[in-house]
Amino acid sequence: MVKEIERAGIIVVHMCTVVPISLTVGANRIVPTIAIPYPLGNPELEPKEEKALRRKLVENALEALKTEVEGQKVFE
Repeated sequence: MVKEIERAGIIVVHMCTVVPISLTVGANRIVPTIAIPYPLGNPELEPKEEKALRRKLVENALEALKTEVEGQKVFE
């Protein structure tokens, strides 16, 4: 799906827990997330810490959107 959306001219960031799968399907901008059951959070953290974690992931994805890439790039 990511490749088809980009083919239509829309920049996409693939946020995922299993980076090798994203690489296999050909996503260009990949942001690793936390864990399969909670990709964008960690319920074991205190609410303030979890909010900071989520904010960091979203900011990383926004940075990936702004970055020109040739081929695939994983944004750590």
